[in-house]
Amino acid sequence: MRLSWCALGFLSLAVADAQFPGPDLPFPPMPSEAVVGPTLADSKNSWPAKRKPLKKDVPNIVVIMNDDVGFGAPDTFGGPIHTPTLSKLASRGVSYNRFHTTAICSPTRASLVTGRNSHNIGTGQITEAAAGFPGYTGTIPKSAATVAKVLSGYGYDTAAFGKWHNTPVTSLFKTGPFDQYPTGLGFSYFYGFIAAETSQYEPRLFENTNPIEPPYSPEEGYHLTEDLADQAVKFIRNNRALTPDRPFFIYFAPGGTHGPHHVHSEWADKYKGKFDMGWEKLRNITFEKQKAMGWIPPTTELTEIDPTMEKWEHIPEADRAFQLRLVEVYAGYLEHTDTQDGKVIEELERQGLFNNTLVIYILGDNGASAEGLHGSIDEMLVENMIPSTAQEQIAVLERDFGGLSALGSKHVDNMYHSSWAWALDTPFKSTKLIAAHFGGTRTPMVMSWPKVIKHDPTPRSQFHHVCDIVPTIYEAVGIEPPEHVEGVAQMPLDGVSMMYTWNNASAMGRKDTQYFEVMGSRGVYKDGWFASVFGPRFPWAEPNETRMKQWNPDTDVWELYDLTKDYSQARDLAKEMPEQVEKMKQIFLVEATQNKVLPIGAGLWTVYYHPEDGPKSPLTEWILYEGMTRIAESNAPLFLSGHSSVATLDVEVPKNGSGVLYCVGGTAGGFSVYMDQGYLYAEYMSTLLHRYVTKSSAPLAEGTAKIEVKLLYDMSKMKGLIPPALLTMSVNGTLVASLNVEISMRLSFSLSETFDVGMDLGGPVSLLYQDRIPFKFNGKLNQLHFKYINSTSVPSQTTVI
Repeated sequence: MRLSWCALGFLSLAVADAQFPGPDLPFPPMPSEAVVGPTLADSKNSWPAKRKPLKKDVPNIVVIMNDDVGFGAPDTFGGPIHTPTLSKLASRGVSYNRFHTTAICSPTRASLVTGRNSHNIGTGQITEAAAGFPGYTGTIPKSAATVAKVLSGYGYDTAAFGKWHNTPVTSLFKTGPFDQYPTGLGFSYFYGFIAAETSQYEPRLFENTNPIEPPYSPEEGYHLTEDLADQAVKFIRNNRALTPDRPFFIYFAPGGTHGPHHVHSEWADKYKGKFDMGWEKLRNITFEKQKAMGWIPPTTELTEIDPTMEKWEHIPEADRAFQLRLVEVYAGYLEHTDTQDGKVIEELERQGLFNNTLVIYILGDNGASAEGLHGSIDEMLVENMIPSTAQEQIAVLERDFGGLSALGSKHVDNMYHSSWAWALDTPFKSTKLIAAHFGGTRTPMVMSWPKVIKHDPTPRSQFHHVCDIVPTIYEAVGIEPPEHVEGVAQMPLDGVSMMYTWNNASAMGRKDTQYFEVMGSRGVYKDGWFASVFGPRFPWAEPNETRMKQWNPDTDVWELYDLTKDYSQARDLAKEMPEQVEKMKQIFLVEATQNKVLPIGAGLWTVYYHPEDGPKSPLTEWILYEGMTRIAESNAPLFLSGHSSVATLDVEVPKNGSGVLYCVGGTAGGFSVYMDQGYLYAEYMSTLLHRYVTKSSAPLAEGTAKIEVKLLYDMSKMKGLIPPALLTMSVNGTLVASLNVEISMRLSFSLSETFDVGMDLGGPVSLLYQDRIPFKFNGKLNQLHFKYINSTSVPSQTTVI
């Protein structure tokens, strides 16, 4: 057989290309030993040898990060909630009691995977609340390559499972761009959700860049965290079976225990009676255990409850069963999550890999969350700044869902009382969203690598931050951070390696400075000193409009703590040492300037001051068709406060027409237009507490129909920050239904549910069809035309025919 010279040239190029094991590697290709002659008889086939850029026997790496877990929660370190996996790893490795996050999720996660400070890479706020200021765009620059991108270039298999909260919401299209998805940022495989949260029973899943539905139903026993663990185990098995020469890097971030607190009742039932003492006494018990086991210094002081927080004695007796069940569900959820984390560790042991795997277990991406306020069955209340009481929650729970037994189920999006969050942050002040106090930023962390790290029960007390994880991984693997990745010059790492602490508990700390900032709450660490400002918001209370409007960062009161003597920030020295305060303020200003934190409060721009500037579609008019589903709420028509609109549908109505025409949102809140037995319905759900439903006075006739749905907001009748609205529906020019929406949603219906045409995927918007999901329309929807319209007021009365 003879090959043409053209073919031989092509093959030579193909062989040369095959010599590169990964993109942009910091070494040249291996030379080929193949001999190329004019014929096969004159040639010798030889595959190029594989380049081995890593030192022999490098570790596999598994980074585990749970969500919204307080420092004082795990029984591993004195808390009330059983965490067997954390305990197992702590008993085989070393633990850290001065490790910090950023006090909020997206920034922590971006810092974790890049080794840079969050604002420095544009992630100073969650993606849904991004703004145009350089430190708040929500987009990780290519100059900050992730650890997955770098390790994949060295031959690692890389995968992420669970929560990914670092893709701009305006990129969530089925057509991309995909450069900010996990697979675009260096992970070879992704299985999870791209949002702040999702239902554990009906999650809005992605596999790589593709939206997918859960593999089976809640009624069949589905739970997202269990699914994630199973997928991670499959990944490990595939790696060992097919590419055992490749080490792997796994980022396992299950999304538990962020709200909604979803777990099967048998897990929650384990904790019946375990919290009956109330949150203040729980803190006292936890504090004593923490000291007794040496987890915190013996000189630590237990900080007092904030005057603005609710005390257990103030909870009415009639409400206590509700408040207790909420925290029992949370406790079961955390134990369940930690147990699923353990399935990954068990697979490492089963495969004989545990001894040479660096496992980094970070208990939470921030402190315990106070976003449940007074105890809630729908956490979107606080996101949309809708006032509520525990009594209102209980009444709806009894009326619509059968009482306390529904807590933890798919039907509600429950979160515990904010004071439980404070208790689970023992011994510190404050909670998630406060960067000034360690209740928001300090989390237990464990590292295990039996081949290298000798177990030592002495807590490592060096001051460290989540941006220090990537430098630690690079040193452990034995590589230098690349100066260029895919042709892009790289920013320096902001973190420092923690390897020096592994086998020396008393080693001098190597991190001298670290800033913190979340929505105006801020602080700075410098050589044992910590200065901070609480900020304008109390996460455990409804926003105070006067305080927010009058807030001026220049007049903020600073606090000062000597952390060498005061582990828990119990003693504010600001009044005694004003000169040290001024020195620390200047250090913060330098750090804030260098890391793109300024302007102070930029994280509040779209959350509070200018929601109209939030990330959303630039379109004002859409033409949509049946079957267009999983459109992110931010990229779809909005039905939120102030967005008056008209939707026109060209529909072929069958006899007894039924099914969803279009909807957005899910269990926690949404808007749906649907038919049932011929009747036309509209439902606007401003969380589970405020449902507004209307239907046509008669069934629609069989045949072609033009349906018009108008939603008009009256901005002249604002209740606080929320305007009412009038919804009307017409069929072939005749008004058939109207509805007054007294309380509309301000920021979003959901943080992961989507806009669907012709069906309702995920959690149901309406209780009326919850057992018929996805309730696909049985007629034909030819076209949905939607556009915004200008409207500052609405008619006071409407006549329905």
